Amino acid sequence: MASPHTSASEVIDRLIQATNEHDLEGIVGCFAADYRNETPAHPARGFVGRDQVRRNWTQILAAVPDVTATVRRIAVDGDTVWTEQEHRGTRPDGSARLMRGVVIFGIADAAITWARFYLEPVQEGGGSVGEVIARDLSPGGAS
Repeated sequence: MASPHTSASEVIDRLIQATNEHDLEGIVGCFAADYRNETPAHPARGFVGRDQVRRNWTQILAAVPDVTATVRRIAVDGDTVWTEQEHRGTRPDGSARLMRGVVIFGIADAAITWARFYLEPVQEGGGSVGEVIARDLSPGGAS
């Protein structure tokens, strides 16, 4: 267990290390018991509690057993850490899994207490920016 004097960025370093070592207990141990996850682009996916973190990562590690996480950029403002991340790996059927985006973390007492999660699967293709905007703005349209 980390010291309560652990810096906010050290907590994220610990999370990334545990993820890359596929250490479920290490991952779960980075989160406060009453951790709150918000997913603004998908509000129904938000949840509260470390138990759901465990369930999520149990599924992820089973479905993408070689998953690796990389922090591309990080900014720390007191107890808030902004990260740009990439998660990649291979599913058991050999297909690639690639996610990129931003996760903003709140840290207290050397644990992640909340996050705003904007990590999404990478969509290859799907049209140019002009085509996507036109589709999104058309009646009933959304990409």
